[in-house]
Amino acid sequence: MTTDINRGVDDLDWDALAGHLDAGGHAVTPPLLSPDECDELAALFDGGRFRSTIEMARHRFGDGRYRYFDHPLPETIATLRGSFYLHLATIANRWAGLLRGDNPTFPVEHEELLERCRAAGQTRPTPLILRYGEGNWNALHRDLYGAVYFPFQILTVLSRPGEDFDGGEFVLLPTAVGR
Repeated sequence: MTTDINRGVDDLDWDALAGHLDAGGHAVTPPLLSPDECDELAALFDGGRFRSTIEMARHRFGDGRYRYFDHPLPETIATLRGSFYLHLATIANRWAGLLRGDNPTFPVEHEELLERCRAAGQTRPTPLILRYGEGNWNALHRDLYGAVYFPFQILTVLSRPGEDFDGGEFVLLPTAVGR
């Protein structure tokens, strides 16, 4: 499975994805996971290893629930994260140069970025899984956890529109990099 995920991410049209990121701040890929892989990941919400669970309404984040995975991350999530990072670091470094005039800010290898996080005291994993029920929602927000952060996030919808749910809307707004 790891090889298939790596190959799927590597085979994406990264020039086109970079163009979409440049133009609108987000890009959509074709599906990379099979329906069975999506079902396996979705089942982790009730059977995975988590470091914390957040009831969104309690914190005025919206209405729904999300759970932060604990170490070790599920293999599929760890593989997707590392595979995407290899390509996105190049784009992030180009953006850093354009926006701030910085030399490459992000290391090429994901493990090097994780080491920077650990050195800054950021040791908890940030991948999470969300579950929404009818009428649930999530407030507009940015996810930044500490001084070391990466400017891109990957979102995978595990539910099947029209089959697992109807309606809904996902809104992305471009934001400035930085605080």
